[in-house]
Amino acid sequence: MRISGPNGTTLGTPASSTRRNSSSSFALPEPSTEAGEVRSGAAPKAAGNIDALLALQGVEDPMERRKRSVARGRGALDVLDELKIGLLAGNLEASTVARLRDAAASLKSSSGHPGLDAVLSEIELRVEVELAKAGQA
Repeated sequence: MRISGPNGTTLGTPASSTRRNSSSSFALPEPSTEAGEVRSGAAPKAAGNIDALLALQGVEDPMERRKRSVARGRGALDVLDELKIGLLAGNLEASTVARLRDAAASLKSSSGHPGLDAVLSEIELRVEVELAKAGQA
């Protein structure tokens, strides 16, 4: 039996899969890809420019915009009905006038549908007239 080396180990040739540093006796095995493991050398690509994602979120569906415009028009008509009931009952509340003012501001945006925009502008005109009557214009 042949024993050589400082601790009684045999010194053989280093494995081809290890790196040797001349200043150290510590060696790291070379990374190897096994049959089931595939490694990519490139970093993962970004999903896309964040500006493009934000722009897509800003794209508005015409039907959705139309639905919101119809809802704003109905809301303004409801507030006008509350104003009418309050005037007939003889008690005009300041909160009703404030809601009417908010409804007038929300009617200024376009729906993209010419017929609906015409109806909304007539509702807006009526709201403005009622605000002027109440001295709130």
